[in-house]
Amino acid sequence: MSRRSRYRVPTALWLAVAGSIVTAFVLGVWLGGRWPGQAPPRSPAVTRPAESAEKPTSSAEVTPPPPPRVGEPGPVGSAEIGREAVDGVPVQGVAVALVIDDLGRSLEDVESLLALGVPLSFSVLPYETLTEPVADELARRHAEVLLHLPMQPEGGQNPGPGALTLEMGPSELSAAVQRALAQVPGAAGVNNHMGSGFTADRAAMEVVVRWVAQGGRFYLDSRTSVDSLGYAVARAAGVPTAARDVFLDEDREPAAVRAQFRRLLDVARAEGSAIAIGHPHAATLEVLRDEVPRAVALGYRFVPVSALMERPHEVG
Repeated sequence: MSRRSRYRVPTALWLAVAGSIVTAFVLGVWLGGRWPGQAPPRSPAVTRPAESAEKPTSSAEVTPPPPPRVGEPGPVGSAEIGREAVDGVPVQGVAVALVIDDLGRSLEDVESLLALGVPLSFSVLPYETLTEPVADELARRHAEVLLHLPMQPEGGQNPGPGALTLEMGPSELSAAVQRALAQVPGAAGVNNHMGSGFTADRAAMEVVVRWVAQGGRFYLDSRTSVDSLGYAVARAAGVPTAARDVFLDEDREPAAVRAQFRRLLDVARAEGSAIAIGHPHAATLEVLRDEVPRAVALGYRFVPVSALMERPHEVG
């Protein structure tokens, strides 16, 4: 056997052994995930950066909420509080009150609202062209009626005839309130029409609340101003009272009204009940015709606003 043939086998064996060693080394590195001497990586649960529970998870959440409008409270909690219920999950024991302001100008508006088939509260302006017929029709239909009492706003807007102003003294205010109440006989309660300036004056509101109390009525604070003292004054006087939670139609676009109605359900689901104020605008009626039956089907209970009054003498 030649020298070439004697060395061919050992060389082949050496190459095979060396190849096995390299293969085993590479395989070990691949399976182990590290080079020799390197510390093993920490688990993802340890290396993942800590996240706040409030960290946004969608583009909708990173958009800052719009500031509250003048006289309107900001959102109660997240805008998504009641989204699950609105989208189809039933609720139980959640009460909603709808108060429709600015009535007294049309009997057709009353018929459209009554056709919704749920309890509503109807707030009638005094001294309007159809104040008396509207009040009579609502009484005939056993609906809950409020006096929508005009009061002085902060700006130069005209609140309408018979408005209470801060220039009036106590006796003049008393007479004006009595005349307005006589325009809507049988009113179960009173809420303010405009009044962003008037309702911020404690002495003036005390005169109003005194006459509300004498008739055994309740006072609903429309909250046309964040400075309104209507609720606080009524509560201090022992008069049944509550404050509006949502304005349905400050923006009359149907999409905006629908969003506010959904917000009303959100607040009601979060708090157990909620009060909304709307007006007999075409867009409002359209949205209510769509949304009220859906809300009823989900278990929301529509009640007269008197059912949601806080009664100070009962709670101490």
